[in-house]
Amino acid sequence: MDIEFNKREDQNRLKLSEINRLLSEIKKGGGEKRLQKIRDEGKMTARERVDYLLDKGSDSIEIGAFAGFEMYEEHGGCPGGGVVVVIGYVSGKQCIVVANDASVKAGAWFPITGKKNLRAQEIAMENRLPIIYLVDSAGVYLPMQDEIFPDKEHFGRIFRNNAKMSSMGIIQISAVMGSCVAGGAYLPIMSDEAMIVDKTGSIFLAGSYLVKAAIGESIDNETLGGATTHCSISGVTDYKAKDDQDALNRIKNIMKSIGSTEKAGFDRIESFQPKSKPENIFGILPASRTEQYDTYEIIKCLVDNSEYDEYKPDYGKSIICATARIDGWSVGIVANQRKLVKSGKGEMQFGGVIYSDSADKSTRFIANCNQRKIPLVFLQDVTGFMVGSKSEHGGIIKDGAKMVNAVSNSVVPKFTIITGNSYGAGNYAMCGKAYDPRLIVAWPWADLAVMGGTQAAKVLAQIQESTLKKQGKEISAEEHQEILDTISKRYLKQTEATYSAARLWTDAIINPVDTRKWISMGIEAANNAPITEKFNLGVIQV
Repeated sequence: MDIEFNKREDQNRLKLSEINRLLSEIKKGGGEKRLQKIRDEGKMTARERVDYLLDKGSDSIEIGAFAGFEMYEEHGGCPGGGVVVVIGYVSGKQCIVVANDASVKAGAWFPITGKKNLRAQEIAMENRLPIIYLVDSAGVYLPMQDEIFPDKEHFGRIFRNNAKMSSMGIIQISAVMGSCVAGGAYLPIMSDEAMIVDKTGSIFLAGSYLVKAAIGESIDNETLGGATTHCSISGVTDYKAKDDQDALNRIKNIMKSIGSTEKAGFDRIESFQPKSKPENIFGILPASRTEQYDTYEIIKCLVDNSEYDEYKPDYGKSIICATARIDGWSVGIVANQRKLVKSGKGEMQFGGVIYSDSADKSTRFIANCNQRKIPLVFLQDVTGFMVGSKSEHGGIIKDGAKMVNAVSNSVVPKFTIITGNSYGAGNYAMCGKAYDPRLIVAWPWADLAVMGGTQAAKVLAQIQESTLKKQGKEISAEEHQEILDTISKRYLKQTEATYSAARLWTDAIINPVDTRKWISMGIEAANNAPITEKFNLGVIQV
């Protein structure tokens, strides 16, 4: 390895180390004191519950760990969105687990909590995955009730999804392991099976204080809605567990009894490790998002035996389209080439830019993958579509629209990895969050924005200075630089991987070495959901 490789490797590993440090803090939830208080009450913490439930030594992936990061600071923050969401295996069955974190505001629902819970249900619905709820929540966070209660994608959508999943035959299991109040009380009871932990679990539409205020009745919470009440009197719950561990063991036993389901039939053979080590990614990728590199080298680090069959290799070179295997699964790869390349016409094409010929090639390749029932993997490092009179006259908008159309109407599962830049319409064409990837993740150095930070800052600075000049103010060179620096700092902060992950524009920030695991587990999940639609591009300009 050369010295430049080593420099890049060191810089990129430092970025991953920073992400891991932040993740370690997030996993502490509301802090050690609150976690210990939960243990002192005879309960397990949310992460302890998830760890105990999942099969030991099995793979798992966490969804939305950065949800709420640096948000709601005026309310004391909401680490992890106050809920832990993991795709893993229980009694050998792949499923998704949703566990309220009572160390964060007693498990109360912030707006991002609702969004994260809905994302978990979306994954379950798309992939027909069993979903397990470990309930321990005080309900809606009242100071922000207007942002979580009434809208279509708010709190109430959870229960609508409970009903929809039930009608779809998706298994839902709930364990009430702490508070379960008000509207939230419907979630476990709309599940297929519900259990409650004795003395620590409680379910009621209104607690004892509210009951006293509303109807004047004096009653304690345990008598009102504890385990004995709901298992012996109301019949609301199916089982009474003596403690958290007992409840989790019962869930494991239920999962053991689940029969197999019809599969989508995605092709898988024996898995082989890449000949180019995935760890090499750290040295291949430049530390600066503006520098170029050869995307073929990245693909070799991700696919089985570092082997792939490229589609139209001599045409549309700014996007690489190829079929390959990842952990044995057959996949179609659509990847932005970040190296300066020469088009078939002999013209130089900038790395990371989508040209008309590349969009045209990608559209046909995506259609072929749909025809052959091959899941799609998008490797995004894109600055956008090519601009200028030559591109406009050549029909770049038409060709870009064809690609967007193909991505939108694709019926095979799609998985998106943001390896570098994800800017503007390039984000859309390369299957950004708006285009329903089954999973979308970012590498630690990824940037996601409508345009690059330097260009955007200059545009915004020009607008601000133009406004000041109209007010009769002259801008000195020092003032110009100060405006530019202020805008750049704010804008660049919004492009960082953590900013996107905090808002669930991506499902996770991952170690590139784990990319194969994410794709493999994602396809395994998708294989539970047979394809019932036919691929149809609809009306496009040819």
